[in-house]
Formats: sequence, structure tokens, C-alpha cells
Amino acid sequence: MGTGGSMTEAEESQEQEKPQDGKEIQLNLEETVAKLQKELEEKVKLADDRLNQLKYLQADFDNYRKKFDKEKEVIISLAEERLVTELLNIVDDFDRILQSTDVLPAKEGLILLYKNLVKILEGHGLKRIETVGKKFNPQYHEAFCVEVCDCEEGTIIEEFQPGYKLKFKVIRPAKVKIAENRIKEEGENHGKGENYRN
Repeated sequence: MGTGGSMTEAEESQEQEKPQDGKEIQLNLEETVAKLQKELEEKVKLADDRLNQLKYLQADFDNYRKKFDKEKEVIISLAEERLVTELLNIVDDFDRILQSTDVLPAKEGLILLYKNLVKILEGHGLKRIETVGKKFNPQYHEAFCVEVCDCEEGTIIEEFQPGYKLKFKVIRPAKVKIAENRIKEEGENHGKGENYRN
């Protein structure tokens, strides 16, 4: 019985160890799960940080690309403006030659060349500024001189040099003569003088 009794004690001790092993395993599992959760949270936070960094880098790159594209457009526009401005001298020369040439065959050839050049420039956005008969506008016209006449005050009566816009920018204002109506002013002064005497 002693042997049988000691087996019983061994069995009892094994039974007592089993619940303790279960408790330890459960504690170990809880610690492991807590440790894994903490590591997972750290990794998720790290991944979020990296994702935010990538988003900032993408935004910086997009801003850089937009700035580069805008600068490229400005450079192209300035180069185009410079070329067209230089070609305007040739257009002016054509105008002068056509006004002074009387030889018909030569004049017809020059007119054709002139029209082709102007058509090419207009295709790049060049537009001649309207002058004679229009009101003077300092954004588009440069007053070269003034003439007293019966026209409405500030009306352009003669163009000395044509002005041009390239797309929306004035690249050369038109040089013009504008009307000054002194008759009206003298009448107004005369009227004031009469009122003064009375």
C-alpha cells in the first residue's frame, strides 16, 4: 500500500502540477500576447510615420514639378517674345519698302512675303494694336504728339509706328498722334469770362 499510497501521492502531485502548468502557460501566453501587441503597435506607428514621410515627399515632388513646368513656360514665353520683337523690325522694314516701292512686280513679291511673315507671327499670338479713330489708351499707345483739330479729345488721328501685343502682353506700344480740341476749351473759357464780367 505504501507503494500504492506513494503513487497516489505522485498522482496527486502531478494533478497539482497540471493546474499550475496551465496557469503558467496562460500567464506566459498573456505576456507573449501583450508583448506582441506592443511590438505590433510600434510597427504600425513606424509604418504610419513612413507613410506620412512618403506623402510629404510626394507632395514636395509634385510642387517641384509644377514649379519647373511653370518656369519652363516662362522661359519659352520670354524666348518667343524676344524673337517676335526682333522680327517686328523686319515687319517695319517691309511696311516702309511697300510704301516707297512703285515697281509693280517687285511690290507684289514683297507683299506676298510680308503677308506670310505677318501670318506666321499671328500664328504665334502676335496682334496689331488698333489705333486711328480709337480713343488713346496709355496701356496700348504712346502719344508721340498732339494736334489741335475738330475730332473728339483724345482720339488717335495718326499712327507713326504700329504697336503689337503678343498674346495678352503689349510688347510694343503704338506711337500715335492724338487730337486735342482747343475750340471747346476756348469756348468754355470764353463763357467763364462772360460770367466773370457780370
